[in-house]
Amino acid sequence: MSTSTPANSDSASPLARPLELPCGVAIANRVIKGAMTEQLADSTHGPTEELIRLYERWGCGGTGVLLTGNVMVDHRALEGPRNVVIEDDRHLAKLREWTERAQRNGAQLWAQLNHPGRQTPKGVSELIVAPSAVPLQGSLRRLFSPPRALTGSEIEDIIARFATAADIAKQAGFAGVQLHGAHGYLNSQFLSPLTNLRNDEWGGTPEKRRRFLLETVKAMREKVGPAFPIGVKLNSADFQRGGFTEEDSMEVVSALEAAGIDLLEISGGSYEKTAFMGNADADDTGTRESTRRREAYFLVYAEKVRQRTSLPLMLTGGLRTVAVMESIIEDGLVDCVGLARPLTIHPDFTRDALAGNIEEVAATKVNLGIRIFDDMLQSWWHQEQMKRMGRGLEPKLNLNRFVAWGKGLLNTFG
Repeated sequence: MSTSTPANSDSASPLARPLELPCGVAIANRVIKGAMTEQLADSTHGPTEELIRLYERWGCGGTGVLLTGNVMVDHRALEGPRNVVIEDDRHLAKLREWTERAQRNGAQLWAQLNHPGRQTPKGVSELIVAPSAVPLQGSLRRLFSPPRALTGSEIEDIIARFATAADIAKQAGFAGVQLHGAHGYLNSQFLSPLTNLRNDEWGGTPEKRRRFLLETVKAMREKVGPAFPIGVKLNSADFQRGGFTEEDSMEVVSALEAAGIDLLEISGGSYEKTAFMGNADADDTGTRESTRRREAYFLVYAEKVRQRTSLPLMLTGGLRTVAVMESIIEDGLVDCVGLARPLTIHPDFTRDALAGNIEEVAATKVNLGIRIFDDMLQSWWHQEQMKRMGRGLEPKLNLNRFVAWGKGLLNTFG
Protein backbone atom coordinates (compact mmCIF):
# COMPACT_ATOMS: atom_id res chain seq x y z
CA MET A 1 0.00 0.00 0.00
CA SER A 2 1.25 3.50 -0.78
CA THR A 3 2.34 5.73 2.06
CA SER A 4 3.21 9.38 2.14
CA THR A 5 5.48 11.47 4.30
CA PRO A 6 4.12 14.83 5.45
CA ALA A 7 5.75 17.89 3.97
CA ASN A 8 7.82 20.13 6.23
CA SER A 9 5.01 22.64 6.60
CA ASP A 10 1.33 22.03 7.28
CA SER A 11 0.57 24.67 4.68
CA ALA A 12 2.67 23.03 1.96
CA SER A 13 0.90 21.86 -1.16
CA PRO A 14 -0.23 18.22 -1.18
CA LEU A 15 1.69 18.01 -4.44
CA ALA A 16 4.93 18.50 -2.48
CA ARG A 17 4.55 15.36 -0.37
CA PRO A 18 6.92 12.49 -1.08
CA LEU A 19 5.40 9.15 -2.10
CA GLU A 20 6.83 5.78 -1.15
CA LEU A 21 6.16 3.03 -3.70
CA PRO A 22 5.54 -0.61 -2.74
CA CYS A 23 9.09 -1.52 -3.80
CA GLY A 24 10.47 0.93 -1.23
CA VAL A 25 11.59 3.66 -3.64
CA ALA A 26 10.42 7.18 -2.75
CA ILE A 27 9.28 9.79 -5.27
CA ALA A 28 10.14 13.35 -4.23
CA ASN A 29 6.72 14.83 -4.99
CA ARG A 30 3.35 13.99 -6.52
CA VAL A 31 3.88 15.44 -10.01
CA ILE A 32 4.97 13.16 -12.85
CA LYS A 33 5.75 14.19 -16.40
CA GLY A 34 3.51 12.04 -18.59
CA ALA A 35 4.89 10.22 -21.61
CA MET A 36 4.86 11.88 -25.01
CA THR A 37 6.56 10.56 -28.12
CA GLU A 38 9.54 12.81 -28.77
CA GLN A 39 10.82 11.44 -32.12
CA LEU A 40 14.35 12.54 -31.24
CA ALA A 41 16.37 9.35 -31.68
CA ASP A 42 19.19 9.05 -34.20
CA SER A 43 19.20 6.80 -37.27
CA THR A 44 20.25 3.82 -35.14
CA HIS A 45 17.48 4.53 -32.60
CA GLY A 46 19.82 5.74 -29.91
CA PRO A 47 19.40 8.93 -27.83
CA THR A 48 20.53 12.14 -29.51
CA GLU A 49 21.99 15.20 -27.85
CA GLU A 50 18.66 16.95 -28.51
CA LEU A 51 16.75 14.27 -26.58
CA ILE A 52 19.19 14.37 -23.70
CA ARG A 53 19.08 18.18 -23.57
CA LEU A 54 15.27 18.12 -23.54
CA TYR A 55 15.17 15.91 -20.44
CA GLU A 56 17.96 17.88 -18.83
CA ARG A 57 15.71 20.92 -19.22
CA TRP A 58 12.72 19.12 -17.73
CA GLY A 59 14.95 17.83 -14.94
CA CYS A 60 15.45 21.41 -13.77
CA GLY A 61 11.71 22.04 -13.47
CA GLY A 62 11.01 20.41 -10.11
CA THR A 63 8.94 17.46 -11.40
CA GLY A 64 9.39 14.30 -9.31
CA VAL A 65 9.41 11.73 -12.12
CA LEU A 66 10.02 12.17 -15.84
CA LEU A 67 8.45 9.44 -17.95
CA THR A 68 10.05 9.10 -21.36
CA GLY A 69 8.02 8.75 -24.51
CA ASN A 70 7.74 5.43 -26.32
CA VAL A 71 10.95 3.45 -25.92
CA MET A 72 10.48 0.49 -28.22
CA VAL A 73 11.69 -3.05 -27.57
CA ASP A 74 12.13 -4.10 -31.22
CA HIS A 75 13.71 -1.98 -33.97
CA ARG A 76 11.46 -3.72 -36.51
CA ALA A 77 8.28 -2.50 -34.79
CA LEU A 78 8.12 1.23 -34.17
CA GLU A 79 5.46 3.71 -33.10
CA GLY A 80 7.31 6.41 -35.04
CA PRO A 81 10.41 6.58 -37.23
CA ARG A 82 12.66 8.17 -34.60
CA ASN A 83 11.82 6.15 -31.49
CA VAL A 84 14.56 5.19 -29.08
CA VAL A 85 14.90 1.39 -29.09
CA ILE A 86 16.34 -0.70 -26.26
CA GLU A 87 16.88 -4.30 -27.34
CA ASP A 88 20.54 -4.79 -26.38
CA ASP A 89 23.38 -2.78 -24.85
CA ARG A 90 24.62 -1.09 -28.02
CA HIS A 91 23.49 2.36 -26.84
CA LEU A 92 24.35 1.87 -23.17
CA ALA A 93 26.81 4.77 -22.97
CA LYS A 94 24.33 7.23 -24.47
CA LEU A 95 21.52 5.90 -22.31
CA ARG A 96 23.68 6.49 -19.25
CA GLU A 97 24.38 10.04 -20.35
CA TRP A 98 20.61 10.55 -20.78
CA THR A 99 19.83 9.33 -17.27
CA GLU A 100 22.71 11.20 -15.63
CA ARG A 101 21.86 14.56 -17.13
CA ALA A 102 18.09 14.21 -16.64
CA GLN A 103 18.48 13.20 -12.99
CA ARG A 104 21.30 15.48 -11.82
CA ASN A 105 18.82 17.94 -10.24
CA GLY A 106 16.80 15.34 -8.34
CA ALA A 107 14.20 14.15 -10.82
CA GLN A 108 13.79 10.45 -11.51
CA LEU A 109 13.85 9.30 -15.14
CA TRP A 110 11.67 6.29 -15.97
CA ALA A 111 11.69 4.58 -19.37
CA GLN A 112 8.27 3.90 -20.88
CA LEU A 113 8.61 0.55 -22.70
CA ASN A 114 6.27 -0.21 -25.57
CA HIS A 115 5.52 -2.29 -28.65
CA PRO A 116 3.11 -0.78 -31.19
CA GLY A 117 1.57 -3.96 -32.54
CA ARG A 118 -0.66 -2.85 -35.39
CA GLN A 119 -0.46 0.86 -34.46
CA THR A 120 2.52 1.74 -36.61
CA PRO A 121 2.11 4.15 -39.53
CA LYS A 122 2.59 2.85 -43.05
CA GLY A 123 6.22 2.81 -44.10
CA VAL A 124 7.58 3.05 -40.55
CA SER A 125 7.92 -0.61 -39.50
CA GLU A 126 8.87 -3.81 -41.25
CA LEU A 127 7.03 -5.95 -38.70
CA ILE A 128 3.30 -5.19 -38.40
CA VAL A 129 1.78 -7.71 -36.03
CA ALA A 130 -1.05 -8.02 -33.54
CA PRO A 131 -2.74 -10.71 -31.47
CA SER A 132 -5.07 -11.26 -34.44
CA ALA A 133 -5.16 -10.00 -38.03
CA VAL A 134 -7.58 -7.16 -37.28
CA PRO A 135 -6.84 -3.86 -39.08
CA LEU A 136 -7.52 -0.46 -37.59
CA GLN A 137 -10.98 0.98 -38.20
CA GLY A 138 -12.16 4.55 -38.41
CA SER A 139 -10.88 7.69 -40.07
CA LEU A 140 -7.17 6.84 -39.71
CA ARG A 141 -7.31 3.32 -41.10
CA ARG A 142 -5.76 4.32 -44.43
CA LEU A 143 -2.60 5.43 -42.65
CA PHE A 144 -1.95 2.00 -41.14
CA SER A 145 -1.27 -1.35 -42.81
CA PRO A 146 -3.27 -4.42 -41.77
CA PRO A 147 -1.35 -6.62 -39.30
CA ARG A 148 -0.77 -10.34 -39.31
CA ALA A 149 -1.40 -12.49 -36.25
CA LEU A 150 1.53 -13.25 -33.97
CA THR A 151 2.70 -16.82 -33.57
CA GLY A 152 3.14 -18.31 -30.12
CA SER A 153 6.94 -18.18 -30.36
CA GLU A 154 6.80 -14.52 -31.44
CA ILE A 155 4.68 -13.70 -28.40
CA GLU A 156 7.25 -15.32 -26.12
CA ASP A 157 10.01 -13.38 -27.90
CA ILE A 158 8.26 -10.04 -27.33
CA ILE A 159 7.82 -10.80 -23.63
CA ALA A 160 11.55 -11.55 -23.42
CA ARG A 161 12.29 -8.29 -25.24
CA PHE A 162 10.37 -6.28 -22.66
CA ALA A 163 12.32 -8.00 -19.89
CA THR A 164 15.64 -7.35 -21.62
CA ALA A 165 14.77 -3.70 -22.18
CA ALA A 166 13.87 -3.28 -18.50
CA ASP A 167 17.15 -4.88 -17.45
CA ILE A 168 19.22 -2.63 -19.73
CA ALA A 169 17.26 0.42 -18.56
CA LYS A 170 18.21 -0.43 -14.99
CA GLN A 171 21.86 -0.87 -16.00
CA ALA A 172 21.74 2.51 -17.76
CA GLY A 173 20.63 4.28 -14.59
CA PHE A 174 16.92 4.76 -15.21
CA ALA A 175 15.14 5.03 -11.86
CA GLY A 176 12.20 2.89 -13.03
CA VAL A 177 10.26 1.64 -16.03
CA GLN A 178 6.66 1.88 -17.15
CA LEU A 179 4.99 -0.75 -19.32
CA HIS A 180 2.60 0.86 -21.80
CA GLY A 181 -0.66 -1.08 -21.64
CA ALA A 182 -2.97 1.62 -23.01
CA HIS A 183 -3.93 3.65 -26.10
CA GLY A 184 -4.34 0.69 -28.41
CA TYR A 185 -0.71 -0.49 -28.49
CA LEU A 186 0.19 -4.18 -28.32
CA ASN A 187 -0.55 -4.82 -24.64
CA SER A 188 -3.88 -3.05 -25.08
CA GLN A 189 -4.58 -5.07 -28.24
CA PHE A 190 -4.19 -8.29 -26.28
CA LEU A 191 -6.64 -7.05 -23.63
CA SER A 192 -9.46 -6.13 -26.04
CA PRO A 193 -11.89 -8.75 -27.41
CA LEU A 194 -12.13 -6.61 -30.57
CA THR A 195 -8.47 -7.03 -31.43
CA ASN A 196 -7.68 -10.33 -29.69
CA LEU A 197 -9.72 -13.03 -31.43
CA ARG A 198 -7.43 -15.86 -30.37
CA ASN A 199 -8.68 -19.10 -28.83
CA ASP A 200 -5.37 -20.35 -27.47
CA GLU A 201 -3.53 -19.63 -24.22
CA TRP A 202 -3.34 -15.93 -25.19
CA GLY A 203 -7.03 -15.25 -25.84
CA GLY A 204 -10.60 -16.44 -25.71
CA THR A 205 -11.42 -15.37 -22.15
CA PRO A 206 -10.67 -12.21 -20.13
CA GLU A 207 -8.15 -14.19 -18.08
CA LYS A 208 -6.28 -15.37 -21.17
CA ARG A 209 -6.43 -11.96 -22.84
CA ARG A 210 -4.63 -10.39 -19.88
CA ARG A 211 -2.03 -13.14 -19.75
CA PHE A 212 0.35 -11.34 -22.14
CA LEU A 213 0.43 -8.24 -19.93
CA LEU A 214 0.89 -10.25 -16.73
CA GLU A 215 3.57 -12.51 -18.18
CA THR A 216 5.42 -9.41 -19.37
CA VAL A 217 5.28 -7.85 -15.90
CA LYS A 218 6.49 -11.14 -14.40
CA ALA A 219 9.41 -11.40 -16.83
CA MET A 220 10.42 -7.79 -16.21
CA ARG A 221 10.28 -8.25 -12.43
CA GLU A 222 12.47 -11.35 -12.64
CA LYS A 223 15.09 -9.30 -14.50
CA VAL A 224 15.13 -6.11 -12.41
CA GLY A 225 14.46 -7.53 -8.95
CA PRO A 226 12.00 -6.51 -6.21
CA ALA A 227 13.41 -3.07 -5.40
CA PHE A 228 13.21 -1.49 -8.87
CA PRO A 229 9.97 0.37 -9.72
CA ILE A 230 7.71 -1.06 -12.42
CA GLY A 231 4.68 0.96 -13.46
CA VAL A 232 1.88 0.15 -15.89
CA LYS A 233 -0.22 2.52 -17.99
CA LEU A 234 -3.71 1.04 -18.38
CA ASN A 235 -6.88 2.05 -20.19
CA SER A 236 -9.98 2.60 -18.12
CA ALA A 237 -11.76 1.38 -21.28
CA ASP A 238 -11.23 1.60 -25.03
CA PHE A 239 -14.66 3.26 -25.52
CA GLN A 240 -15.70 0.92 -28.34
CA ARG A 241 -18.82 -1.22 -28.37
CA GLY A 242 -17.88 -4.80 -27.51
CA GLY A 243 -14.35 -3.79 -26.53
CA PHE A 244 -12.32 -3.53 -23.34
CA THR A 245 -14.72 -2.33 -20.63
CA GLU A 246 -14.33 -0.67 -17.24
CA GLU A 247 -15.13 -3.96 -15.52
CA ASP A 248 -12.46 -5.70 -17.61
CA SER A 249 -10.04 -2.98 -16.59
CA MET A 250 -10.90 -3.36 -12.90
CA GLU A 251 -10.08 -7.07 -13.09
CA VAL A 252 -6.75 -6.28 -14.74
CA VAL A 253 -5.97 -3.80 -11.95
CA SER A 254 -6.51 -6.49 -9.32
CA ALA A 255 -4.26 -8.87 -11.24
CA LEU A 256 -1.56 -6.22 -11.60
CA GLU A 257 -1.63 -5.53 -7.87
CA ALA A 258 -1.16 -9.24 -7.21
CA ALA A 259 1.72 -9.24 -9.73
CA GLY A 260 3.53 -6.62 -7.66
CA ILE A 261 3.65 -3.48 -9.77
CA ASP A 262 4.46 -0.17 -8.10
CA LEU A 263 2.44 2.51 -9.90
CA LEU A 264 -0.70 2.40 -12.04
CA GLU A 265 -1.34 5.21 -14.50
CA ILE A 266 -4.95 5.60 -15.60
CA SER A 267 -5.77 6.58 -19.16
CA GLY A 268 -8.14 5.46 -21.92
CA GLY A 269 -8.88 5.08 -25.62
CA SER A 270 -6.86 4.19 -28.71
CA TYR A 271 -6.10 5.65 -32.12
CA GLU A 272 -9.63 4.63 -33.12
CA LYS A 273 -11.21 6.36 -30.11
CA THR A 274 -8.90 9.06 -28.81
CA ALA A 275 -10.47 9.45 -25.37
CA PHE A 276 -7.07 10.28 -23.91
CA MET A 277 -7.24 13.55 -25.87
CA GLY A 278 -10.70 14.56 -24.62
CA ASN A 279 -12.96 14.37 -21.56
CA ALA A 280 -15.50 11.58 -21.25
CA ASP A 281 -16.61 12.48 -17.72
CA ALA A 282 -17.45 16.18 -17.85
CA ASP A 283 -20.70 17.90 -16.97
CA ASP A 284 -21.62 21.56 -16.80
CA THR A 285 -23.41 21.99 -13.49
CA GLY A 286 -20.84 24.50 -12.26
CA THR A 287 -20.10 22.69 -8.99
CA ARG A 288 -16.61 22.11 -7.59
CA GLU A 289 -16.99 18.41 -8.34
CA SER A 290 -18.04 18.99 -11.93
CA THR A 291 -15.08 21.33 -12.36
CA ARG A 292 -12.75 18.57 -11.22
CA ARG A 293 -14.37 16.04 -13.50
CA ARG A 294 -14.37 18.39 -16.46
CA GLU A 295 -10.64 18.98 -16.05
CA ALA A 296 -9.50 15.47 -15.06
CA TYR A 297 -10.50 13.21 -17.96
CA PHE A 298 -10.63 9.85 -16.14
CA LEU A 299 -11.50 10.91 -12.59
CA VAL A 300 -14.75 8.94 -12.40
CA TYR A 301 -12.89 5.73 -13.19
CA ALA A 302 -10.10 6.63 -10.74
CA GLU A 303 -12.68 6.97 -7.96
CA LYS A 304 -13.91 3.44 -8.69
CA VAL A 305 -10.42 1.96 -8.86
CA ARG A 306 -9.50 3.61 -5.56
CA GLN A 307 -12.15 1.47 -3.88
CA ARG A 308 -10.62 -1.74 -5.24
CA THR A 309 -6.88 -1.34 -4.92
CA SER A 310 -4.18 0.04 -2.65
CA LEU A 311 -1.81 0.49 -5.60
CA PRO A 312 -0.42 4.01 -5.98
CA LEU A 313 -2.53 5.65 -8.68
CA MET A 314 -1.48 8.27 -11.22
CA LEU A 315 -4.08 10.26 -13.13
CA THR A 316 -3.09 11.86 -16.44
CA GLY A 317 -5.20 13.77 -18.92
CA GLY A 318 -6.63 17.28 -18.95
CA LEU A 319 -5.21 18.55 -15.66
CA ARG A 320 -4.41 22.24 -15.82
CA THR A 321 -5.09 23.96 -12.47
CA VAL A 322 -3.13 23.56 -9.26
CA ALA A 323 -6.36 23.65 -7.22
CA VAL A 324 -7.79 20.57 -8.97
CA MET A 325 -4.50 18.69 -8.75
CA GLU A 326 -4.21 19.42 -5.05
CA SER A 327 -7.82 18.50 -4.32
CA ILE A 328 -7.69 15.05 -5.91
CA ILE A 329 -4.46 14.29 -4.03
CA GLU A 330 -5.76 15.69 -0.72
CA ASP A 331 -9.02 13.73 -1.02
CA GLY A 332 -7.09 10.51 -1.63
CA LEU A 333 -8.61 9.82 -5.05
CA VAL A 334 -5.17 9.35 -6.60
CA ASP A 335 -1.61 9.48 -5.30
CA CYS A 336 0.03 11.56 -8.04
CA VAL A 337 -0.86 13.56 -11.11
CA GLY A 338 0.57 13.31 -14.59
CA LEU A 339 1.24 16.34 -16.77
CA ALA A 340 2.31 15.93 -20.38
CA ARG A 341 1.54 18.72 -22.85
CA PRO A 342 1.49 21.45 -20.17
CA LEU A 343 5.18 20.76 -19.55
CA THR A 344 6.01 21.31 -23.22
CA ILE A 345 4.90 24.93 -22.91
CA HIS A 346 5.75 25.52 -19.24
CA PRO A 347 8.62 23.18 -18.29
CA ASP A 348 8.99 24.83 -14.86
CA PHE A 349 5.32 24.43 -13.95
CA THR A 350 5.95 21.98 -11.09
CA ARG A 351 8.57 24.13 -9.42
CA ASP A 352 6.38 27.22 -9.76
CA ALA A 353 3.29 25.36 -8.50
CA LEU A 354 5.06 24.01 -5.42
CA ALA A 355 6.33 27.53 -4.66
CA GLY A 356 2.81 28.94 -4.97
CA ASN A 357 3.76 31.11 -7.94
CA ILE A 358 1.29 29.76 -10.49
CA GLU A 359 -2.35 28.71 -10.40
CA GLU A 360 -2.76 27.05 -13.77
CA VAL A 361 -1.19 26.39 -17.12
CA ALA A 362 -3.39 27.33 -20.04
CA ALA A 363 -4.59 24.59 -22.35
CA THR A 364 -3.21 25.14 -25.84
CA LYS A 365 -5.51 24.06 -28.66
CA VAL A 366 -4.33 24.33 -32.22
CA ASN A 367 -6.38 23.06 -35.12
CA LEU A 368 -6.90 23.09 -38.84
CA GLY A 369 -10.67 22.76 -38.59
CA ILE A 370 -10.65 19.18 -39.93
CA ARG A 371 -11.33 16.62 -37.21
CA ILE A 372 -9.40 13.77 -38.83
CA PHE A 373 -6.22 15.88 -38.77
CA ASP A 374 -6.57 17.87 -35.56
CA ASP A 375 -5.58 15.12 -33.11
CA MET A 376 -2.35 14.61 -35.06
CA LEU A 377 -1.73 18.34 -35.20
CA GLN A 378 -2.07 18.60 -31.42
CA SER A 379 0.64 15.97 -30.99
CA TRP A 380 2.92 17.45 -33.65
CA TRP A 381 2.61 21.04 -32.35
CA HIS A 382 3.67 19.97 -28.87
CA GLN A 383 6.36 17.75 -30.36
CA GLU A 384 7.83 20.83 -32.02
CA GLN A 385 7.97 22.49 -28.61
CA MET A 386 9.98 19.53 -27.33
CA LYS A 387 12.34 19.84 -30.28
CA ARG A 388 12.83 23.53 -29.49
CA MET A 389 13.89 22.65 -25.94
CA GLY A 390 16.14 19.95 -27.36
CA ARG A 391 17.91 22.70 -29.32
CA GLY A 392 18.35 24.76 -26.17
CA LEU A 393 15.44 27.12 -26.88
CA GLU A 394 12.39 27.88 -24.77
CA PRO A 395 8.83 26.97 -25.84
CA LYS A 396 7.11 29.29 -28.31
CA LEU A 397 3.42 29.77 -27.59
CA ASN A 398 2.70 31.34 -30.98
CA LEU A 399 4.35 28.52 -32.91
CA ASN A 400 2.73 28.37 -36.36
CA ARG A 401 0.32 25.44 -36.63
CA PHE A 402 0.91 25.00 -40.35
CA VAL A 403 4.66 24.69 -39.79
CA ALA A 404 4.05 22.12 -37.06
CA TRP A 405 1.65 20.22 -39.32
CA GLY A 406 4.09 20.14 -42.21
CA LYS A 407 7.03 19.01 -40.08
CA GLY A 408 4.96 16.36 -38.33
CA LEU A 409 3.66 15.00 -41.61
CA LEU A 410 7.14 14.84 -43.07
CA ASN A 411 8.69 13.26 -39.94
CA THR A 412 5.99 10.60 -39.65
CA PHE A 413 5.19 9.69 -43.24
CA GLY A 414 7.95 11.32 -45.28
